[in-house]
Amino acid sequence: MELILANPTGFCFGVTRAIKELENSLDTFGKVYSIGSPIHNPQEVKRLQDKGLVVVRSAEEIPNGSVVFVRAHGEMPEALRIVREKALLIIDGTCPFVHNAQEKAKFLIDEGYDLFIVGDPEHPEVKAILGAVSNKGTVINDLDAINRYGSINRCGIISQTTQSKDFLGSVVSGLVPFCNEMRVYNTICKATLERQDAIRELASRVDGVIIIGGKNSANTSQLSLIAKQEEIPTLWIEDSEELDPDWFSEKNIIGIAAGASTPDWLIKKIKLILEHR
Repeated sequence: MELILANPTGFCFGVTRAIKELENSLDTFGKVYSIGSPIHNPQEVKRLQDKGLVVVRSAEEIPNGSVVFVRAHGEMPEALRIVREKALLIIDGTCPFVHNAQEKAKFLIDEGYDLFIVGDPEHPEVKAILGAVSNKGTVINDLDAINRYGSINRCGIISQTTQSKDFLGSVVSGLVPFCNEMRVYNTICKATLERQDAIRELASRVDGVIIIGGKNSANTSQLSLIAKQEEIPTLWIEDSEELDPDWFSEKNIIGIAAGASTPDWLIKKIKLILEHR
């Protein structure tokens, strides 16, 4: 069986930066708190928890005098206000591309546009973007929802950084008939676009593709969706225990791809197992 690794794959710039800062903080302070998972990969989060990371559900759970890490997806302003009152030190691991999306959202609101955010309303990044504009935006994750809007004078559009460029394009096209004026910022990060293009290229060369990444990872979910759209057999796993022997039947060339929050050590581990099948 031949294995082909997508290029690029694994950690993006924003996640690499966040993990490096978090590891440095753990080495220095021993215990660091994070509201929610710092990245969407359970295996990497478990490794960091073994080093002293404590993941809590809300800012209220953080003890006074703690060191607090702001996750790569960003955080709600109200949670940050509480953290500032309680924390000894705050390490901001927010991805620069997420900061950019927040700034573009603020600009559009300040300029008088009705803000539309293309993304998942339950994703922490989208919640943080909405929080940055005092919830003055509308999240679109379903093309059918577009038909519910009437005439819009000034329409401003940004995207969750891990969205599909095809879906963003579809939303823009769908909103055009309702808008007198439209301003669009493509805030999908470069790393996301590169990985989406890589999975399309890989699908044309293999008999099946294994995608490695957290089931709670938006960018990994997009890779799985694109692979299925390319009509290539797809197996999405978080770890080697999910490798299904039956799935490999009649497949000679296997592609391996991974989300932007999947660590290199996990990709290498699974690749090594497959090489010794």
